[in-house]
Amino acid sequence: MANLVVRNLDQRIVDALKQRAAQHGRSAEAEHRVLLETLLLKPKGKSFAEILKSMPNVGTDEDFRRVEDEVGIDRVFS
Repeated sequence: MANLVVRNLDQRIVDALKQRAAQHGRSAEAEHRVLLETLLLKPKGKSFAEILKSMPNVGTDEDFRRVEDEVGIDRVFS
């Protein structure tokens, strides 16, 4: 296993790390490892744009044209 030393951190970052570690019942070092692993190694979700791009082409707007029922709309609500 490798070691990582991070110098010149803002004290607010150190305090936030310690607070987060305490909330999760871990040491600051263990919390640091979890954060690095989560941010750098876990797969990221797709963006909305990526999801839209991955959708298959299923037809044109005309394929999904609304066909009115035989009963007129004014009959349904009268």
